[in-house]
Amino acid sequence: MSIKNSELILNPDGSVYHLNLKPDDISDTIIFVGDQDRVEKITKHFDSIEFSTQKREFKTQTGYYKDRRISVISTGIGPDNIDIVLNELDALVNIDLKTRKPKTELTSLNIIRIGTSGSLQADIPVDSFVMSTHGLDINGMLHFYQINGISNPEIEDAFIKHTNWDKNKARPIIINNSKYLEKYFKSEKVFMGMTGTAGGFYGPQGRVLRLPLHDDQLNSKLDNFSYKEFRITNFEMETSVIYGLSKLLGHEALSLNAIIANRANGDFSKNPKKTVEKLILYALERIVNI
Repeated sequence: MSIKNSELILNPDGSVYHLNLKPDDISDTIIFVGDQDRVEKITKHFDSIEFSTQKREFKTQTGYYKDRRISVISTGIGPDNIDIVLNELDALVNIDLKTRKPKTELTSLNIIRIGTSGSLQADIPVDSFVMSTHGLDINGMLHFYQINGISNPEIEDAFIKHTNWDKNKARPIIINNSKYLEKYFKSEKVFMGMTGTAGGFYGPQGRVLRLPLHDDQLNSKLDNFSYKEFRITNFEMETSVIYGLSKLLGHEALSLNAIIANRANGDFSKNPKKTVEKLILYALERIVNI
């Protein structure tokens, strides 16, 4: 049965609605960045750029770094934007946009997020890199999908107990990264740990301006969580949903973060742009070997 027009929305030129992309516009290796201005901070290193487009905050450039065809896409901020980007990218490779039917042979994308984040641990300093072994989802978006089989109930139960998690909030979900991609990016230069993914920047990440928090101890509970070899290293707004939707759709995903702040000791990088640039080059040199 064909997917209805209201469910899979296409532009008049046949491109997917939000990303403004057609299947040939993207590679099977895709770098996610949040900031649209960061796209060209990556593609300036490319040998050539064959395609470029932008609609709203979603900017895409596809080209070649050495002999590897790579697409770079800005997702904007937050879990809701990741929901748009990943579903539309999957539609580009796994749905026939003319017949509007899923393909019988599915394509698996390699998705590497290059982001910035704040460390929750005193021993992970500013200007370091963190690879997310897991995404800790505390924003609730993934509960709109059938997630049985992709989570880690044992670790989740330990986290719920440790934080005395409010039952009125969505149950936390913990999703593994792609072990296939991890082996290409793992090194002594990279810290590894669980990345918390919040649904907002202020209250959901424990920041107080004028509004009191429901649980003003949540950040310290995150800092102190430890279960077997698991601890939470950093906090941001995208990783868990990238991991969750990628698992459900059959894609490989890995999140790399440049640590530009340390929430545990109050430090902020003196040169965050330089740190991000180093992470970009680190990632590109490993992508060519995938």
